Amino acid sequence: MPKAYLGLGGNIGKVKDNIEEALRLLQSHGNLQVLNISSFYETAPVGYADQDWFLNIAAEIQTELSPDALLTLCNEVEQQLKRERLIRWGPRTIDIDILLYEEYESNTDRLTIPHPRIAERAFVVIPLLEIAPDLMVKGQRIQDIADKLNHQEIRKRDND
Repeated sequence: MPKAYLGLGGNIGKVKDNIEEALRLLQSHGNLQVLNISSFYETAPVGYADQDWFLNIAAEIQTELSPDALLTLCNEVEQQLKRERLIRWGPRTIDIDILLYEEYESNTDRLTIPHPRIAERAFVVIPLLEIAPDLMVKGQRIQDIADKLNHQEIRKRDND
């Protein structure tokens, strides 16, 4: 089965619960198995700064779903968890992004893989580095990408 990496995060409501519920809902689909998840990371907002910090994780999955079907499933789970798209990069209960899907590449209005800003965002790279330290992203080692992002605010959250 193909392997993919997802980024999950949010900053409204019981975010940790929302992320855990999103993983449960994704896995309950039957054609998807969560193999590994990162620690939770608190991160400063990017793009639209007038909002609370985010809680983020990365998840490694295996799935029989095509990239397009996986995107549909991610969007359905977001809807179930009351995601509203009011402000670009604004507050949200949950956000589920397909970061990588095997060697697959797509650049359409509906689906861009690898995620277009993956190498610019510590809240994506640091959790990915934790669960896949040998990962290559667009020909670069994930560690090398992480080293360039040390100026961004991110902190590992203690388990609670």
